[in-house]
Amino acid sequence: MESLDKIKSEEQKIIEELKKVEASSDWEKIGKLKKQQEIYKSIIQKQENLEEINRQIKDVEKILNTEKDAKLLSLAQEEKKELLKKRETAEREMKKFLKEINGSNEESNSVIIEIRAGAGGEEAALFASDLFNMYSKYAEIQNWQTKILNSHRTELGGYKEISFQISGPEAFSKMKLEAGVHRVQRIPSTEKQGRIHTSTASVAVLAKPNKTQVQIKPEDLQIDNYRSSGPGGQNVNKRETAVRITHIPTGLVAASQNERNQLRNKENALSILQAKLLEQQAEQRAEKLGTKRKTQIGRAKRAEKIRTYNFPQDRLTDHRIKKTWHNLQEIMAGGLDNIIGELEEHCS
Repeated sequence: MESLDKIKSEEQKIIEELKKVEASSDWEKIGKLKKQQEIYKSIIQKQENLEEINRQIKDVEKILNTEKDAKLLSLAQEEKKELLKKRETAEREMKKFLKEINGSNEESNSVIIEIRAGAGGEEAALFASDLFNMYSKYAEIQNWQTKILNSHRTELGGYKEISFQISGPEAFSKMKLEAGVHRVQRIPSTEKQGRIHTSTASVAVLAKPNKTQVQIKPEDLQIDNYRSSGPGGQNVNKRETAVRITHIPTGLVAASQNERNQLRNKENALSILQAKLLEQQAEQRAEKLGTKRKTQIGRAKRAEKIRTYNFPQDRLTDHRIKKTWHNLQEIMAGGLDNIIGELEEHCS
């Protein structure tokens, strides 16, 4: 968390910008700036409260270090206990507030997941396919709905990348901790000498925004249509039904080619783009407010891992909580309940 002076300085910048924009009557921008101003006001109020509690704790500690009277010492000790409780509550409220404004969207019932093959060539693409199947089966167990938004198959049936939506109660809160680089160690089906290979796939988890969270101006979009491609890059459609959308102000790109209907592909690509914009906005707010928020999707290098799936030893290890589970076959068939449960407990 940044210092109170830095937060007040950021709020002042918003106020100055608001004065300039009010003269232009750009009501959409005015609304966004006023919303930002309210966020800063709330943070300043909560931070000032925390600092006041800390000041009171220091004053009580001075009494405890200097006072000789037993009765006064007893009162000071009780007061310190109460102040520590107040500080704990204030810190918890601050953490919860920052979580909400950083766009975590814990109550979201829809989540967009992107899986990309990383290091390891065709084996990485096959692993990306295995991860998609694992999440699809987990969604089925949870009675959630799964819909593929975009995908690029390889000749051996893997995925270079796949984007899909999962909808159902607590979908985001359950899936959010799957974001990161996943590593697999196994003997590929293409390996003739029986050597163990290491490959990676990266997973990004994006909350699907509601209609009011992300608003996109039509003039800010560049929409390109092209023919859907299959394994090896060959065109699988005579008509240009695939859609690629570029958000000009940010440079963010989303595409969809899975539907035979161009309009449906456009809707899918827009869903992905809106989720990416919501995540970017959350990152920017976190940076301004001084909170730490790691990028979800890395460059899929072997060292940047959150989890390892070791098939020869029949074990899965989550490196964030240093915990190992066995029976990979059951896990890859959607048996993620214990793993997700322990991650939620550890991060709560």
